[in-house]
Amino acid sequence: MSNNSSLFLYFIGGSKGGVGKSILSMLLADFLTKSKERKIILVESDTSNPDVGKTFTHNDDVEVISLSLDNADGWIELVNYSEANKKDIVINSAARSGEAVEKFGGTLIGSLEELHRDLISFWVINRQRDSIELLKKYMDVVPGELHVVRNTFYGEPQKFELFNNSKTKVEAEKRGATIDFPDLADRVTDDLYSKRLSIAKAAEEMPLGNRAELKRWRSIGWKMFEDIGIGNSTTQKQEKSSKKSEQS
Repeated sequence: MSNNSSLFLYFIGGSKGGVGKSILSMLLADFLTKSKERKIILVESDTSNPDVGKTFTHNDDVEVISLSLDNADGWIELVNYSEANKKDIVINSAARSGEAVEKFGGTLIGSLEELHRDLISFWVINRQRDSIELLKKYMDVVPGELHVVRNTFYGEPQKFELFNNSKTKVEAEKRGATIDFPDLADRVTDDLYSKRLSIAKAAEEMPLGNRAELKRWRSIGWKMFEDIGIGNSTTQKQEKSSKKSEQS
């Protein structure tokens, strides 16, 4: 899906709560604002536990809005907000987001061409079968670029055997890449959430050892996004995709 536009809408989805959607959303927002120097909108759709939104409350580069995407009104508001603003949008979805997308996602999908936005999805998985089943359901509903994120908190990439050996992986990689999200030490993750720190702020304020671990993780994460062309213009992404096709 391409609308000849440099505006993107990033949807962060996954299986059940706790799979890693929030920390991935935080890292993507950090990458777009600090590495790509863009101002973005963060849609916090986990209205019952808006951890990600709270970390960016006093950040000039990130405008945070709260929308419930469990009902039709929330999706309508998302489309209207996307039309009224000329910034990239990152959506941190709530648990069971796949069900809401299946019911109401057509409102957004049917509006993308008029919005002049490209939709890029990240689907975070663990090693359980339901991750693959929910990914397949999402792929059946949502078109466009999609990257499957193996959260290595749950083990090294080779341990994701159910996904690695599945037909779903083959189909998903026709639309994007399988990427490996680096694990971050628990004590640093806990500090990010408990103190409501953005990654950029934490990289300045945490004790030295914590900062070193955070910067190690951040560097790997930024490279992960860079390698798949996140933050590039539509034209740059098309050129990269064309070169990849020629090489294969």
